[in-house]
Amino acid sequence: MTNRITRGILIVALLTLLLCICMMLLAQRSTARETLAAALTDEAALIIRAMESGADALPEIDARAVLCAADGTELYDNGHALRTSSPIPVTAALADGSVLTLTADAPSFLSLLEDAVVYAAAAAVPIALLAVFLAVRISRKIVAPVLALDPEDPPRSVEGYPELTPWLTKIRRQNELIRKQMEDMRRHQEEFRAITENMDEGFLLVDRKTDILSYNASALRLLTGSGKDGDEEGFSLSRSPAFRAAVGEALSGRHNEKTLEAEGKSYQLIANPVMEKGQTDGAVVVILDVTEKRQREQMRREFTSNVSHELKTPLTSIYGIADIMMNGLVKPEDVPKFAADIHRESGRLISLVEDTIKLSQMDEDSIPYEREAVDLYAEAAEVVARFGPTAAAAGIRMQLEGSSQKVWGIPTILSEILSNLCDNAIKYNRPGGSVTVSVSEEDGRPVLSVSDTGIGIPKEHLDRVFERFYRVDKSHSKEIGGTGLGLSIVKHGAAYHGADVRITSEVGVGTTVRILFEKQ
Repeated sequence: MTNRITRGILIVALLTLLLCICMMLLAQRSTARETLAAALTDEAALIIRAMESGADALPEIDARAVLCAADGTELYDNGHALRTSSPIPVTAALADGSVLTLTADAPSFLSLLEDAVVYAAAAAVPIALLAVFLAVRISRKIVAPVLALDPEDPPRSVEGYPELTPWLTKIRRQNELIRKQMEDMRRHQEEFRAITENMDEGFLLVDRKTDILSYNASALRLLTGSGKDGDEEGFSLSRSPAFRAAVGEALSGRHNEKTLEAEGKSYQLIANPVMEKGQTDGAVVVILDVTEKRQREQMRREFTSNVSHELKTPLTSIYGIADIMMNGLVKPEDVPKFAADIHRESGRLISLVEDTIKLSQMDEDSIPYEREAVDLYAEAAEVVARFGPTAAAAGIRMQLEGSSQKVWGIPTILSEILSNLCDNAIKYNRPGGSVTVSVSEEDGRPVLSVSDTGIGIPKEHLDRVFERFYRVDKSHSKEIGGTGLGLSIVKHGAAYHGADVRITSEVGVGTTVRILFEKQ
């Protein structure tokens, strides 16, 4: 702006100088014509006096002289050539009626300009320098208040510049609009970040070139196994064919779902195209960790298969015995034996159904009992007393140790936990062995412990003994009995109470199961 003002003032100054020179030259030209006309008039008078006095020759003059008689006949012409197109003529009459005409070249504008060029150039230099100096000072003074304005917080007006008031008003309005839009944008961005960063699901947004535009930490964790930033190229996060196919189909404008298997994990990829004016501009990929879901489905299938197998065995026995008895193939003295078999198999079915219902209730958190304060020691004493005869019949000694410990729980489930642990401790013990039930406190946490001196569990089976229907020695499962759900009920019952289950075992030495409850 300063340069434009300076350039404008300089141009105006030079144009003014040129106009002044032109006006001066025009005035000078007019004066010169008047002076030349007066000089010609004087010369004409001199020539007439000389002619009337009888002079032999006329004086030489720098003009064309033409003498004509009264009737217009040309009497004399000195033949002086004229150079301009607008000469100045002067006429004078003699006494005899003849007319003398003197014509001389008048000075032209261009000839005057040529004479004035040197002087004009000499005057133009200081005038131009003065104009530049004044222009710079004036322009800086003009621009200074404008440059001092803060566009972020402009004043309502500037003294001496009323023309700026509408402009300042527009800037304030635009600033208010921009601030509001920026606040809305930041709020939406923070909301979007808060939502995506707190999602367990991975979120990934790529453009049509598969460059990453946005993602959350879960996407990096699921695809790369860490929360560290990856490359900006989408396919760099995962080179698996499933991921590339999901992104590729989405960029082709098609919704699709793919399954990605990586490092023992299962992920579901849901990819959708991002459309803009009918064109695919990118893709949104949502990544779900479905490992647990698939494991549960697998466990459900295995559970259904195991339950069906466990139900089929006693039902087959009952059906076979009933068929024999119905056809009269059983001797009267054998009826009590077959009835005992039916009773035993029916009891096994009832136990299996009851255990299955208990597990289902704990899985669905739908146990029809209210929590209350339970004394673990009193509950353990009742279970030890109940299993005393069974243990004595097997030649196993049971004992209870510890002191009273209160927990907030459901007596029925706690009794079921103790019953299953004591039942296993007796079944897998050896004659002359012992079972010790202990109730104590450890770091402020109530601890329930059941130890036996039985056959023990190999280390490779310790991680799986709490699975449903899992048996360490399947060949002796029928001899030992049970539903195969005992330790599963223990694990789920403990989890229902927020307790930890820990097991230690040594083959030929015995097994200890400890349940650590939360601090009360």
